[in-house]
Amino acid sequence: MSEGPLQELLGYRFQDQNLLQMALTHRSYSCPHNERLEFLGDSILNAVIARQLYFRFPSLPEGELSRLRAQLVCQESLFQMATSLSLGEHLRLGEGELKSGGHRRPSILADALEALFGAIWLDGGFERADEAISGLYRPLLEQLIPGQRNKDAKTRLQEHLQGRKMLLPQYALIATAGEAHAQSFTVACIIDALCIRTEGRAASRRAAEQVAAERALELLEK
Repeated sequence: MSEGPLQELLGYRFQDQNLLQMALTHRSYSCPHNERLEFLGDSILNAVIARQLYFRFPSLPEGELSRLRAQLVCQESLFQMATSLSLGEHLRLGEGELKSGGHRRPSILADALEALFGAIWLDGGFERADEAISGLYRPLLEQLIPGQRNKDAKTRLQEHLQGRKMLLPQYALIATAGEAHAQSFTVACIIDALCIRTEGRAASRRAAEQVAAERALELLEK
């Protein structure tokens, strides 16, 4: 499978495609694999998010900043982000992992995303890694409210529907527009049981899904 669409969603095109392939290679597939890149990516992700929080919330104490950072860089957050990028479709896994559904396993997907961050740093430097990470995390950062346990719109919508014992919403890509380096994505959020359909548009598919989910919540809360 071509990694072109993945690179567009990441907002970064690799000069060294071997680094990209290594980041997508699980240890079950071959060596070299992505564990060393994951080590790098974990540190870079923490540094980028720490800087974002430091300047976004100038009056917050260290403890609260640390809590918010932990919330953003935890496995669940990385897994959700990797899923929105369809990262599992691009992973190179050994036969055993493929048969056991490794391309959907949260730990494998989260680790691979961190490996991608490390690969971007090696390929393009810290600034480009910062841009890619900040771009992916922008919707989550904008929703943060210090002092509260923050959940994104898709999570809140899912919990709302589950609380009513209803099926989860479906998300469908409707359109893409613009050049590869400046694309916009339009996504529909569909809740068949309630005849609700909302749309969101943003610079990434994941962000567009969040916008559509937020609009669906607004309708449900009226």
